[in-house]
Amino acid sequence: MLQPKKTKYRKSFRGKRRGVVNRGHEVVFGDFGLKAVSANWVSSRQIEAARKKITFMTKRAGKYWIRIFPDKPITGKPVGVKMGGGKGAIDTYVAVVKPGMIMFEIGGVPDAIAFEALRKAGHKLAVKTKIVKKET
Repeated sequence: MLQPKKTKYRKSFRGKRRGVVNRGHEVVFGDFGLKAVSANWVSSRQIEAARKKITFMTKRAGKYWIRIFPDKPITGKPVGVKMGGGKGAIDTYVAVVKPGMIMFEIGGVPDAIAFEALRKAGHKLAVKTKIVKKET
């Protein structure tokens, strides 16, 4: 499971997911990219499921890049615990994804395989996605 080795603060505020990204919105490393169309949190489990699907579909040929990292801790209290008593323990880590962000990239595989791998990986994520080609 992806999570940071070390953080400055153990718990964080929930924050807002307004606006669009102003960096990380172009395909840089590979030939195709999976771009977010909506905003949401993407958990480390969802990222891992999408990564597994990409490696399975490409039969480990070519190369892929994960452009997001779950660095935001999300807390949760156990079921049945009453109000109060402070903030809950860290439950999972998420990556904050905004519209326009490139989350995964693939290179070195045929176009049809890359397109299908990214399409199936997009189904594993909690955001609406589209597949974009590198602008040359």
